[in-house]
Amino acid sequence: MSDRETMPPATAPEAPGSASALPREALEIASGYAFTGPALDLGALMWAENCLPDAQIRIPLPMLNRHGLVAGATGTGKTKTLQLIAEQLSAQGVPVFLADIKGDLSGISAAGQPNDKVQGRAAEVHQEWTPTGFPAEFLALGGYGHGIPVRATITSFGPVLLSKVLQLNQTQEQSLGLIFHYADTKGLELVDLKDLRAVVAFLTSDEGKAELKNIGGLSTATAGVILRSLTAFEAQGMADFFGEPEFDTSELLRTAPDGRGVVSVLELPAVQDKPQLFSTFLMWLLADLFHDLPEVGDADKPKLVFFFDEAHLLFDDASKAFLDSITQTVRLIRSKGVGVFFVTQTPKDVPSDVLAQLGNRVQHALRAFTPDDQKALKATVKTFPDSAYDLEELLTGLGTGEAVVTVLSEKGAPTPVAATRLRAPESLMGPVEDTALDQAVKSSQLYGRYAQAVDRESAYEKLTAAPAKPQETPKAKAKEEPSMVQQVVGSGMFKSLARSVGTQIGREITRSLFGTARRRR
Repeated sequence: MSDRETMPPATAPEAPGSASALPREALEIASGYAFTGPALDLGALMWAENCLPDAQIRIPLPMLNRHGLVAGATGTGKTKTLQLIAEQLSAQGVPVFLADIKGDLSGISAAGQPNDKVQGRAAEVHQEWTPTGFPAEFLALGGYGHGIPVRATITSFGPVLLSKVLQLNQTQEQSLGLIFHYADTKGLELVDLKDLRAVVAFLTSDEGKAELKNIGGLSTATAGVILRSLTAFEAQGMADFFGEPEFDTSELLRTAPDGRGVVSVLELPAVQDKPQLFSTFLMWLLADLFHDLPEVGDADKPKLVFFFDEAHLLFDDASKAFLDSITQTVRLIRSKGVGVFFVTQTPKDVPSDVLAQLGNRVQHALRAFTPDDQKALKATVKTFPDSAYDLEELLTGLGTGEAVVTVLSEKGAPTPVAATRLRAPESLMGPVEDTALDQAVKSSQLYGRYAQAVDRESAYEKLTAAPAKPQETPKAKAKEEPSMVQQVVGSGMFKSLARSVGTQIGREITRSLFGTARRRR
């Protein structure tokens, strides 16, 4: 019998320190994790400073699309927890997406190196540790790094996400939505930044002012602010992140020939100084998946599990409309078989409406050195169900590789809070060599599709080649005026229709709230 088929704690042989020799409270905790179906093994229960290897703490595989949170202070082991979960998902045929902020997750593709520390941890938690590498695909945002370039067209990215990147206010965001609508109706394709800049420049020129007046609610001054923001953004070297070939997010759903799920690792260290950009790009990937995936309901296992690292960057300074859109997407993408894990330092980094959607929790240690730390600690404790532990004391005393866990059972009910000594990842706990990484990238079947940027004719070329006012297409003439109003992000009509999330139009409006567009493939 493998360690993944360990007998439930209540029937395990009694031994000193075994689950059956525990007080009633610990036995109740252990029995809450005795699942009968496929599950991921996190580690062993901790009680009264003892590790109890016969009491295994697990997550049911079908519940991984109910989303989750991995939190904890710097240096407490969050990255290794992501690696541990990603390995087991891959082994059970589930593709995984990992945002690699620090550049140390590429090791998931190589077998781990045995040492005394790893073997000691494995013995403590009754883990049959075997060095194993997992099928991985390496990506890099805009080609900044070793991975296959991930780009988006401006049209697909949409006005809401772009406004977040440009740090526009609500009025400017709504105005940008109107500019996108204008470009759509005039047949001006927005592939890269210079396309959008060309459209805004045209609208603010003497030649285009008449067109500007026809777009309700868009002033010359606001259009000028947007133009200056775009110019400054492009001057900072951001142009490479937008363009073609656009990354097809269905590439994230692949499995390897041996049936294991492919782990897509998005390398981000080269863009650490652009937090607004990379966090919003991660949201674009999720929104684009939401566009294309069909409804699947409750499945035996997820189609994809998406780890959203440094999640607080997405929520910092976000408008209410933007937060509402995130909440809607997280709530609805579950039914399409995608699980999302937010990774951050404390649960308070995640808005309460989003936090309420996260059924699986792995909370590493928190520090309480300052009054702010104490406040964050108390807030974190309040987000957990009632517990047999003194959580304030426990959370400040956890060691590296230990965490407080609560997940959803096979019936969808929260499991008891369990202090857990986590297993060791079986892949390399650190980055692979750059030469090995480059070789893996160039041998990938995706390399030929995305490595070389393409600059075809789009809005910039059309406007610079023919400075006259663009002619309205017959399709555009057929549109009624209210459709323009409906394109304004954050309008009252949008908010009203977004409440109809159970209908097809509700799902469409949710997509429109992000402003993202379905690609023509």
